[in-house]
Amino acid sequence: MDYKDYYAVLGLRRKASASEIKKAYRKLAREYHPDVNSGDAAAEQRFKEINEAYAVLSDESKRRTYDKFGAQWKQYEQSGQSFDWSQWYNAGGAERQQGRAVSPEEFEQMFGGMAGGGGTFSDFFQQLFGGGAAQPRRGFRQGPQQSFGRPNSDQAVPVEIALEEAFCGTKRTVQQGESRFEVTIPPGVRTGSKVRAGDLMMTVSVQPHKDFRIEGRDLRTKVPVDLFVALLGGEARVPTMQGAVALTIPPDTQNGKVFRLKGQGMPDVKDSKNRGDLLVEVVVELPVPLSVEAKRLVENLKRESPDIGPPM
Repeated sequence: MDYKDYYAVLGLRRKASASEIKKAYRKLAREYHPDVNSGDAAAEQRFKEINEAYAVLSDESKRRTYDKFGAQWKQYEQSGQSFDWSQWYNAGGAERQQGRAVSPEEFEQMFGGMAGGGGTFSDFFQQLFGGGAAQPRRGFRQGPQQSFGRPNSDQAVPVEIALEEAFCGTKRTVQQGESRFEVTIPPGVRTGSKVRAGDLMMTVSVQPHKDFRIEGRDLRTKVPVDLFVALLGGEARVPTMQGAVALTIPPDTQNGKVFRLKGQGMPDVKDSKNRGDLLVEVVVELPVPLSVEAKRLVENLKRESPDIGPPM
């Protein structure tokens, strides 16, 4: 089957930490985002591959499965359907070449230890596929039976997406049995939003962002402003989900002042053109350390300002 090296897609070593994976993803997602590469089909395909790789490597369970089974990881995750057993039963190739098939008991001896020490093959099968063993052949000890074919329609599958994906919308590839299809996640989804994918219900979780915090359909961010701009007025560069914009800072702006940028928040999931606002909190930065001359000027300013003085 088609195999993608997700570590290579993100430019990572296989022992990369979770923070390294997230950092690499965010850098590449910004570089290849469709809004930055409008009309570039190659960049769009690269963006999809980056999202696919991150969806696997950022999920601890999926990453363990991927690291263990490589090209077969998706079959394993889909309850073992169409799994390539050749890599396991090749261990009995010598016996077959001598004209003798490996018996169930010998097969169980070879793989019983993989079930966690002293377990039966049925235990191994249950551990491998996360459910009961398939109908055993004669000679195998029968374990609990559970279907791992088509999933229950009430089954909720968690899916994590970046804030950029929640803003623009994204896609995820889902495989059910022999069927594989793309699921569209619309712009404006929030943590807890549900998206149906065939018989599966996907529950969306939007990951925290280093610059923005979600508040309903609004976004909140902080922007540093130096003392002189806060006192005398000027401009500050404010990040938005669509690129930086200039914000006019009026004179005498206090630290913590919040400005509202209309239409720069999250889109409505029912109407992506209807967006919330961006709340921009000013963080005044002091010009420290001060030189001796600067301190002298500040002392003069303190004496000349009637509103500034020692506490009563």
